[in-house]
Amino acid sequence: MTENEELGKPKERKGRLTVVLVLATLISAFGSSFQYGYNVAVVNSPSTFMQQFYNTTYLERYGRPMEKNLLTLLWSLSVSMYPLGGFFGSLMVAPLVNKLGRKGTLLFNNIFSIAPAVMMGVSEIAKSYEIIIVARFIVGICAGLSSNVVPMYLGELAPKNLRGALGIIPQLFITIGILSAQVLGIRNILGNSTGWTLMLGITGIPAVVELLLLPFFPESPRYMLIQRGDEKTAKKALQRLRGWEDVDAELSEMRLEDQSEKAEGHLSVLSLLSQRSLRWQLVSIIVMNMGQQLSGVNAIYYYADSIYSTAGVKQNDIQYVTVGTGAVNVFMTIAAVFIVEASGRRLLLLCGFGICCVACVLLTVALNFQESVTWMPYISIICVIIYVIGHAIGPSPIPYVVTAEMFRQSARPAAFMVAGSVHWLSNFTVGLVFPFLESGLGSYSFIIFSFICLVTLIYIWLVVPETKNTTFLEICQMFAKRNKVEIQLGDGGLPLKENRENLEDAVKVTAF
Repeated sequence: MTENEELGKPKERKGRLTVVLVLATLISAFGSSFQYGYNVAVVNSPSTFMQQFYNTTYLERYGRPMEKNLLTLLWSLSVSMYPLGGFFGSLMVAPLVNKLGRKGTLLFNNIFSIAPAVMMGVSEIAKSYEIIIVARFIVGICAGLSSNVVPMYLGELAPKNLRGALGIIPQLFITIGILSAQVLGIRNILGNSTGWTLMLGITGIPAVVELLLLPFFPESPRYMLIQRGDEKTAKKALQRLRGWEDVDAELSEMRLEDQSEKAEGHLSVLSLLSQRSLRWQLVSIIVMNMGQQLSGVNAIYYYADSIYSTAGVKQNDIQYVTVGTGAVNVFMTIAAVFIVEASGRRLLLLCGFGICCVACVLLTVALNFQESVTWMPYISIICVIIYVIGHAIGPSPIPYVVTAEMFRQSARPAAFMVAGSVHWLSNFTVGLVFPFLESGLGSYSFIIFSFICLVTLIYIWLVVPETKNTTFLEICQMFAKRNKVEIQLGDGGLPLKENRENLEDAVKVTAF
């Protein structure tokens, strides 16, 4: 007889993949995360034809060609409105997930995908480039919401032993979305003068699929029990997700978390910033999300075409090499899904940022010597591939997983709101600043990205603990000493009474 059984406590069973859990994961990731990746890359291949449309439309309206500076401005807006919309979408996360729930927010979010898909699809017929710019902002809102809500939803559906693997699935579908846009952008498919509007409009299809199928799957049990107080619905959802009737152990853990948070209520962003017990968790997700976007991943893709061209790849074949790079990204993210529970989150983050740091340094050297050394362009290609591999196993997927794990239910929406805002602002900053960096420093700009990777790696090594196979309350205890608070756990790993009135079996948090 186990210790838990002797104490009369329900025995917790090891979670498994069930049909309901798998389908809920795939539908939410395809319907939401896929669109994020797809819309990142969708304007790259047809950019020449889209700019021709901008110029032709302007000529028909005003009887003169568009000035080069104005065309550059409009195209920059078309690209940058997407991360700007993502930032505003991140600001909507906390109020929507608290009001509508996780699943409800994902369903509501489809409005911000279907509407811009139609707008972009008819833009050529309507002879309006303004529609494209506005639509890119709206679909950015969709990406900003989905990039935060899907990891939150899946983190709360998954059993703790599968939380890391399922938490990487959204990033996997982001990479699949990027790869799909690259494939469809091949000149012989849709990346041409007649197919680009259809290519932009396709983003609405995953949203329709999600809108039709996701209502048949459960809402987050944690949301239903802790935030809605509906234990009956939460229990039914858990039974469907786990594939067995006895879910009392998991419900008990949720009740303990609920009791520990009753005095706090839902934390706003301002409340989150002032919570001493969450200080280092908040700093950690900010550092990891900044490191993810400021590590140079977008700059690598920006440089890729010129690197391939210098290496002797024919201009028409570069698009296929780019697709190959996207396929490597997908393959390594799939690998991360299978190894994250065995290796842990911390090791993948350290290895990923370390690989990116070294790859950036080597790429700087290779780019500076590729004109004078005949075989150096091939080293540049290898550096790009190594960088993509490093980013795919750690910096790309793991920050979403860790953000979901570091915070309890009341703080999680506000934490994702902060993490998402940092993510999209950093994305927007790189897009805005990198052209100037590239113009002023050339290939030496990658030294800056290498330094950012190194700083992020050192921070993770010193501060971020391993969170695999632990409960949310246990992770709070890991940070207690660094936050200078005391969280006491009683027998069997269950929390003791908190130092507040009328709260039983809750976490005791006291500053020291």
